[in-house]
Amino acid sequence: MPTELRSRIHTPYTERLDLPPGFREVPLREAGDAFGHAEKIAAKEGAGTLVWVRRFDVVEFAVVLEPEEPLAAARRSLYIAQCALYDALASHAPPEKNLRFVWPDVILVEGGLVAGTRLGWPARADEKSPPRWLVFGAMVRSAFMGGVEPGARPDAASLEEEGFDELGSGRLVETFARHLLTWTDTWQQEGYRSVFEHYLERLPVDEPVERSIDGFGNLLTRRKGKLDTIKRQLIPALAERDWYDAESQGLKL
Repeated sequence: MPTELRSRIHTPYTERLDLPPGFREVPLREAGDAFGHAEKIAAKEGAGTLVWVRRFDVVEFAVVLEPEEPLAAARRSLYIAQCALYDALASHAPPEKNLRFVWPDVILVEGGLVAGTRLGWPARADEKSPPRWLVFGAMVRSAFMGGVEPGARPDAASLEEEGFDELGSGRLVETFARHLLTWTDTWQQEGYRSVFEHYLERLPVDEPVERSIDGFGNLLTRRKGKLDTIKRQLIPALAERDWYDAESQGLKL
């Protein structure tokens, strides 16, 4: 591990976030679980509550949402939040960096896993009624730990290795919050059309296909010139969390 990174990791982090109006910061220590904590306090604290963990190897945060749509449709909020995270990363990326989504919950930088996201809702919530809350959570790898050599993990990426210089945990969370407001406003003015277009255009394209997202957040794929459409269900895909490593409680290498 580089000396300067080791120094940052073991330096107490006391900075408070500079969040836009409507957000309330809930900081946790390094061992905290932003997503789990946000779910626990969501009903009491309400929309705009932003929980983040003060650590240096991973940017970990979660935000509480209060959609007015029935739950079955409200899960599409995942795409609003993911577009906000993508744009936050893109705004700090070096020129010409290739950022891509992998449906439904992953962001790649130069083909390497750098971020994974989650969406939570109350247990036994009625699909036909607005949920009391949703929680969007994310983990973004800031730096490799444990002596991983640069380039040794081609399927994994970190902000430090990819040249996102001086992008600390707090700064990325602040940028995400601002982009979330922007995308929420876009959605309120234009509906989900612009959100879905932004998301779908940033999926990897390895074959001639047409993609769309239905009213429940499922991904529809049809090969050009064909009639058959393949539907990929959002809920079971989110439950898989292929990007998450339970042992390290972080992103997979």
